[in-house]
Amino acid sequence: MITYVLLLIAGLALVLIGADALVDGASGLARKWGVSEFVIGLTIVALGTSAPEMVVSFISATNGNSDMAVGNIIGSNIFNTALILGLSALICPITITRNHIRRDIPLNIIITSVLILMGVRQTLFGFGRNGLSRPNGLLFLAVFVWYMIISFKSDGQQESSETACSRSFSTFKSLLYITGGLAALIFGGRLFVSNAESIARLLGWSDKFIAITVLAAGTSLPELATSVVAAVKGKGQLALGNIIGSNTSNILLILGGASLIHPLDMNGISMVDYAAVFLCSLSLLISAYTNRKGKLDRLEGGILLFIELAYMSYLIATL
Repeated sequence: MITYVLLLIAGLALVLIGADALVDGASGLARKWGVSEFVIGLTIVALGTSAPEMVVSFISATNGNSDMAVGNIIGSNIFNTALILGLSALICPITITRNHIRRDIPLNIIITSVLILMGVRQTLFGFGRNGLSRPNGLLFLAVFVWYMIISFKSDGQQESSETACSRSFSTFKSLLYITGGLAALIFGGRLFVSNAESIARLLGWSDKFIAITVLAAGTSLPELATSVVAAVKGKGQLALGNIIGSNTSNILLILGGASLIHPLDMNGISMVDYAAVFLCSLSLLISAYTNRKGKLDRLEGGILLFIELAYMSYLIATL
């Protein structure tokens, strides 16, 4: 038990060190390339921190385990928005820009809604075949490529005040920080999760409970560490970009790619799961359009955290 605890602490330390390096490298790269920290978070950081979800879903699709592939993504998106973004907003209120309101946040709820429609059992307007086919996957991947291109092209460097406060690195050093940070995040996350799982088994926890708590949170640990460190450093745009980018790439890139490997059915996803992931996206949308200060503030962060608490309480109660 002592060995597991020490390795658990070592994994957590690596995650925090990696997150710190990743945030500094991403901020430095944004300044060097003249793009916003939101776009860097949306693309490079989000794709890097989504690596654990990609590995889990692709391997699950290869093995024909659709429930694991899809459930991993839906659980991760709920965790990302409700817990990570909620916690980040509590630490540092996050500015919502015009691009967020016009494109990024609406797209987040649109692709979430499309995924839900594809999972329902009744056919509705051509949707609802209870899963993702290979043509669906190709469509998702095409939308993902379009979104990445349009994000860079339309970036107006609206978060320059944050970027101006970034540490000044060369492009090579920034990329080195990003690469090293991601490596530490992924390795440290795996070390943390494997030892947390070992401790949980020694304590007699069931496999399902471990899957819902330790493993579900573990695949989102890179996003959690990166967004919280970014919020602590006052880089809310990087935190917001990381979460929206992770949610978008989870659905469009990872589920799109997984469905090309093997068509995915969604029989194992309940209406409560669908409701939770939709409510997270809807809460973010409502916050963006109703907050007169143009920020995702601490009140809205608290609401998101309440959604996560309610959802986890339901999962634990129905074990």
